Amino acid sequence: MNPLRTTVSVLTMVMASGAVFAGPPDWSKVPVTKMYVFYPGASPVEWIMNGVEHSGAKGLRKGEPCTACHQEEAEKLVLGNKMVSGEKIEPKPIKGKAAGFPVNVQAAHDGSTLYLRFSWKQPPGGGPKMDADNPVKLALMFAPDGITAKDEKGREVDMSKLGGCWATCHADSRTMPEAKDDKKTKYVKDAGKFYDLLQWTSKANKGFDGYVADKRVMEGGTALIEAKGENKGGEWTVVFARKFTGGDKDIALAPGKVVNFGFAIHDDYTNGRFHHVTLGYTLGIDAKADLTAVKQ
Repeated sequence: MNPLRTTVSVLTMVMASGAVFAGPPDWSKVPVTKMYVFYPGASPVEWIMNGVEHSGAKGLRKGEPCTACHQEEAEKLVLGNKMVSGEKIEPKPIKGKAAGFPVNVQAAHDGSTLYLRFSWKQPPGGGPKMDADNPVKLALMFAPDGITAKDEKGREVDMSKLGGCWATCHADSRTMPEAKDDKKTKYVKDAGKFYDLLQWTSKANKGFDGYVADKRVMEGGTALIEAKGENKGGEWTVVFARKFTGGDKDIALAPGKVVNFGFAIHDDYTNGRFHHVTLGYTLGIDAKADLTAVKQ
């Protein structure tokens, strides 16, 4: 992947509460990586790994990441077209929902704290207010290698390395068409393994530090320092500050280390699976990756 990198002017973040969030990075000096989110429809990992329904399963078995086939589609904002229209794997299309949109992402660190900044122009919406309290939520996950999924013949693939967050998304999870339990959240099947989860919600204008293991837990992490965001003129900006190390379910970061990384945005008051997501990427701390955090 060769993402487009540019430099943007610094944006002072004045919160709705009147507080100002100004982390150590000078954002005007931090490169921007343009990443893309798209609407995935009802595409759980079981569908992704079924070679009969999804031809990309063959590439995954060969060790090819999802980006190998879909990065160009994501950049052209066409990857989610068939899902958002209801033509493919979406029984409940939302009228007016965007198929995808670009997000400017910046990453920096000071030697012990990682700072991530996301900014994007809010696309048109108009769908039902599934989460009436939150016009926007942004979640990101870090994952170790080795969280697997099986294809239709029982062959295992390292999905946390190749497919980003998809190893947490299952056909029986709540809001999926096949769900029978409206309380069943995202989860991973590999015992003892987990995704490190951070989330920011717009109503509370704060972050939550949790994880996804046998279920999703929105608390318990100790690495998150702060998460703040705002909407100015139709453009959202969200900044996370996270310590390199935390507790039991916080993946440790360090200079030279690369981790699997992906994020999702619930815009237009959506909830559950009705979000926009990225493909699977990597985050490096002073190391070559799809997104590299540079020291400030």
